[in-house]
Amino acid sequence: MRSLRAGVRAARLLLVLALGVALAGLMSVLERLPGRDWMPLRQRLTRWFLARLTAALPFEVKVYGDRPERPMLWVSNHVSWVDIPLLGALLPLTFLSKAEVRQWPLAGWLAEKAGTLFIRRGSGDARMINEQLASQLSRGRSLLVFPEGTTTDGKGLRTFHGRLMASAIEAGVPVQPVALRYRRNERPCELAPFIGDDDLLSHLRRLFSHDRGVVEVHLLPALSSAHRDRSLLAQQARNAIHAVVCEVQEDVAIAA
Repeated sequence: MRSLRAGVRAARLLLVLALGVALAGLMSVLERLPGRDWMPLRQRLTRWFLARLTAALPFEVKVYGDRPERPMLWVSNHVSWVDIPLLGALLPLTFLSKAEVRQWPLAGWLAEKAGTLFIRRGSGDARMINEQLASQLSRGRSLLVFPEGTTTDGKGLRTFHGRLMASAIEAGVPVQPVALRYRRNERPCELAPFIGDDDLLSHLRRLFSHDRGVVEVHLLPALSSAHRDRSLLAQQARNAIHAVVCEVQEDVAIAA
């Protein structure tokens, strides 16, 4: 029965991915037409697609807090590739991702057609990326970044890199901290993290071979970027997210 359920889930995911390929192909054609900014349509289609991708994944999504009604720089802890469709389904967002993702079969191409900005760690193009981010924010478009720079096991946080906050300060928009908690049987989920040498297909098989988990999306109070130092702003965002993420550990310790 479990293998049958996993097969049905995988088939549903493949159908959603096929839909994504069709939408990405449409955008490939439209972006060749001159004289129009296709980003608003790209973001709307991306959100529509990511909402269906999220529904095809084996998680129950619980959202806490209010969705912002103005452009913001969203900053979140990073546990898995699953984070992106979960958050992208909430509001139209532009994503910042490491360059390696562009090389993923199919997923990398879909990410590019969704308007993702790719950054190479240590390549010295951080200033150029921040200029692009600030430009997007100034034009009324919300962005999502993962300031840890990599995924974790979801039980704690790495250092938040302050350079990614510079775009919010330059554009004069608030920062929206987001805390993600993956849970399974009232404990931190051991299946959700996408870390180390994990590959996408193995991760999907692992997720689909088990019952549905729960992911909590906590939209925390926004932080003003006005007259702020980027390192201080990064630390404030980290502290807010840490208070939620590490509450999981306190719950487990009490239960034990």
